[in-house]
Amino acid sequence: MNDEQHPAEPTDGGGSGTGGSIATGSGSGGGPRKAQAIFDATLDLLADKGYAGLTIEGVAERSGVNKTTIYRWWPSKGALLGAALAGARRLEFPMPDTGSLRGDLEALLDAMVSLLTTPPTADIAVAALGAVTHSAELAGHAGTFFAGRLARERPVFERAVARGELAAGADPMLLMDLLAGAAWLRVVFRQVPVEPDFARRTVAVILDGAGSHAER
Repeated sequence: MNDEQHPAEPTDGGGSGTGGSIATGSGSGGGPRKAQAIFDATLDLLADKGYAGLTIEGVAERSGVNKTTIYRWWPSKGALLGAALAGARRLEFPMPDTGSLRGDLEALLDAMVSLLTTPPTADIAVAALGAVTHSAELAGHAGTFFAGRLARERPVFERAVARGELAAGADPMLLMDLLAGAAWLRVVFRQVPVEPDFARRTVAVILDGAGSHAER
């Protein structure tokens, strides 16, 4: 079994791996503050020791939360890390509303680059990428993470459609993939410095095309 699992631990209806009421604050014993402490400890331990070194016991020690409480809500480290990636406030960035699609996409790309170049989130992001490639369970949770992100980003594209800047049939996920791909390739894989106008130039290519249009 790749991920440590304790299925015999009580779930109290929250053992689905989504965080249950501890993450939403509807339960007793700490609510959102306790969840954030657990998420932060999870991400810090991931950045320090990688997915192989991530354990529920280690998270309990760092967070000061009893391990039986953690197991009650997240029965495996894959479920816990998936919840931490989706729910940790340190990985969030504000959704822009600049008044134009171009401005919003530039702001989103700038935020991605900042997350990937600023410790500790940079270390967390790289470690999370490695974890997803080695855990089938975590790869499944990644889908929930991206679905949640897209739900937060969707108003950017809805406003653009309403302003006539974007076709109603445009694919928001594809546009976000292009932005994220540019950020990850430049910062993580190529490790090339990001110029001040990187976001402007990248968004221009996405929205305007890469060059002159040949006659047909």
